[in-house]
Amino acid sequence: MGEVYRATDEKLHRDVAIKVLPASLTDNTDRLHRFEQEAQAAGTLNHPNILAVYDLGMHENSPYVVSELLEGESFRELLAAGPISSRKAIDYATQIARGLAAAHEKNIIHRDLKPDNLFLTRDERVKILDFGLAKLSQPTTDEFGQTDIATRKVHTDPGTVMGTVGYMSPEQVRAVPVDRRSDIFSFGAVLYEMISGRRAFQRDSSIETLNAILKEEPPEIGDDSSNIPPALERVVLHCLEKNPDRRFQSATDVVFALESLSGVSSHRTQRTMLGSSAVPIARRWNRERLLWATACAVLFVLGSVLALNYFFSARNNNHLARLALATPDNIRYPSNVTVSPNGSLITFAATDADGKRYLWLRPIDSLKAEPLPATEGAASPFWSPDSHFIGYFANQKLFKIEIPSGRPQVLCDVEERSGATWNRDDVILFGGPKGLSKVSARGGNPVLATKISEKEEAHRWPWFLPDGKHFVFLGDANTTEDHHVRIGSLDSQETQILFGAISRIVYAPPGNLLYVNQGSLVTVPFNAKSLKVTGDVETVADRIAQVGENHDFDFSVSETGTLSYQIGSYNSQLTWFDRTGKKLGTAGNATSFSHMALSPDANSAALGLVDADGRDSDVWIYDFKRGTSIRLTVDPAGDGTPVWSPDGTKVVFGSSRNTVGYVNLYVKAANGTGEEQLLLQSSSSQFATSWSKDGHFLLFENWIGKAEIWMLSMVGDPGPKPLLKSSLFNQTQAVFSPDGKFISYTSDESGHPEVYVQRFPITSDKWPISSGGGFQPKWRADGKELFYLDEENRMMAVDIKAGSTFESGIPHLLFDASALKYLGGNNFAVTPDGQRFLLGLSVEAEQSAPMTVVLNWTEGLKKK
Repeated sequence: MGEVYRATDEKLHRDVAIKVLPASLTDNTDRLHRFEQEAQAAGTLNHPNILAVYDLGMHENSPYVVSELLEGESFRELLAAGPISSRKAIDYATQIARGLAAAHEKNIIHRDLKPDNLFLTRDERVKILDFGLAKLSQPTTDEFGQTDIATRKVHTDPGTVMGTVGYMSPEQVRAVPVDRRSDIFSFGAVLYEMISGRRAFQRDSSIETLNAILKEEPPEIGDDSSNIPPALERVVLHCLEKNPDRRFQSATDVVFALESLSGVSSHRTQRTMLGSSAVPIARRWNRERLLWATACAVLFVLGSVLALNYFFSARNNNHLARLALATPDNIRYPSNVTVSPNGSLITFAATDADGKRYLWLRPIDSLKAEPLPATEGAASPFWSPDSHFIGYFANQKLFKIEIPSGRPQVLCDVEERSGATWNRDDVILFGGPKGLSKVSARGGNPVLATKISEKEEAHRWPWFLPDGKHFVFLGDANTTEDHHVRIGSLDSQETQILFGAISRIVYAPPGNLLYVNQGSLVTVPFNAKSLKVTGDVETVADRIAQVGENHDFDFSVSETGTLSYQIGSYNSQLTWFDRTGKKLGTAGNATSFSHMALSPDANSAALGLVDADGRDSDVWIYDFKRGTSIRLTVDPAGDGTPVWSPDGTKVVFGSSRNTVGYVNLYVKAANGTGEEQLLLQSSSSQFATSWSKDGHFLLFENWIGKAEIWMLSMVGDPGPKPLLKSSLFNQTQAVFSPDGKFISYTSDESGHPEVYVQRFPITSDKWPISSGGGFQPKWRADGKELFYLDEENRMMAVDIKAGSTFESGIPHLLFDASALKYLGGNNFAVTPDGQRFLLGLSVEAEQSAPMTVVLNWTEGLKKK
């Protein structure tokens, strides 16, 4: 098919393979076009058992394909040595079937599955090669129609079957349209050869082989002396049914059948011992052999007892030990403390003396932490299973870095940083608003692994279970009641609810799930095989620090029983800064709040104070001049997300009172007098974001699957109306300009949140404001400047010229607000003159709490 070169991708720092095909194959433009279509389709596949395709192009009239570089041997070379054991055959066949299932799910059929297109890497991973190349290599004549067969010899010995004729399905021989069941037939022919050492339809010529495929059954795989499980033979023959309707109907069915054989022993061996030859075999046992067998049995029992005694003795020596690792003097704000699977290393994100945030690496038995170079802006680190690599998020990309001195490699683009997990098949799962996505640890195009339900807003914080196929994760939702820990599998996008929780979750061997409930780290026994909770919840530690947004909490666990976490409170301090980031002072006491709103005269702030269970409990008004607070709402339901009226006399807020799982809009006098009035009630959640300066309109988010921007008239007709809506992306945080002629808002239509401006009333005019991520836009009172936070929590400013035309300047940095404890919604404010900024500063940002490491953490559970 051409020549293959080993090459280096200098952009992503990885070795690749480049297959260059002969220019003669481009003569037929129709075939070349179909080849390009199929190769491009193959490039969308992302599965550990399929060769990853990185690029497709043309060089000097010769097409080429760039793919991952494999080291090992083809199955043709492997099978040249004869049949392989049933155990290995089942393992290899299961991997092939999984790869086919992934391709078939994308409606991609291989059409040329054969030992030459199967590769075994040095670490025993099977890769399916050359999706899409079969059509290019088919004969130019119509002798076999759509059979897609190659005509080159695999061997040159006399009488050897030519090309891939021996692996074709009956449908291909008949030149009728084929579907995924054709690949299953070819798979059966390969599996037959793996366990028998010969081909299923080997004849002296191609024509005779084609006739055998159509009319003859393959020879029996083994005789009475064979150790091939009959159940495995039945799987092979079921794949090789002539009629497609009688075969396995999907590769997923084949996977299920093979997985059920993993522990099957040879029934033929049992028949030999228990059948007609049982008596002669028994007679061959003499007294000497019986004595030897008895002695061996006694030694085995004694050895087992000693081994068990040694095991339990060693286990009793695994005492609980709790260590406090102080933060080095040269770094600040450590978070995302993550222990390696082997329990010997810790990585965390922290800010150095120059104010730059990196990943740091520290052996548990060392007093020194070292920064990992070129990891600026890193967040949410996670480890490879062998503890040799660290994955992390930065600048809307997923990276990996080999430790201790490797260079970061980009794996793919991401929409947000909400956790990732890495299995031993080099599949990485990561969270996002469309569901969990999976990508190869070598890089490539991510594909969705789960799909969110109507009540969910994202799937976040995945964690692989021991089998490397199933995983647990958080189904993040719009309301507290709809948050759930879920279980999924790489084999399907469908997931199942395990239990309700609002936290990232991890699996800890030998059988526990860890997550945070009402600020405490808790654990529950979990059977990773039955996928069921098997006991009651126990508390492990209290006051676990929260990291950023989306229910991320600062804890991790290794496979060796080492637990790490950071203590923190949920209190934040209202803190004033100037435009350079200089701290000007604080306001009030540290408390637990979310969603602040500054009054129009900047003399007061409305806060949604959070109660102990983590919900917005009540709205309070803090007076900066007097230093006093009044309670605006007293309902036991969750009240929060306040917005001021333009004259500062009223506050609109969201409340879950009188609803089941939804938040509706209420209004009340800002001085606390009078009763709340219901503004809007519906079967979806609404969160107010801005009240126009003339008092006529209220902007609010309406959550119906995706967040939409709606408007409510505050005078005249009270009916709500949609302004910006889409079923594909979220549009949030809309704010009126001071003159009411524009609105700024956040949209993730580009794949990550950015700030935009549109005219009001809404027209087709639209201007992007942020670059490289942005959210929470705020206007200066004169409308000449717009502020927002980027995804690294840096305060940005943009000059605005608005009138009959609209012009925006280039975003520029005011100061780094990475110490800000992001709680969602409106958690920063700016004074009307744009000179002072009010931030909710985490208490832990001022005083770095030590990192806690617990050795043999499960021993502590036994003492409770």
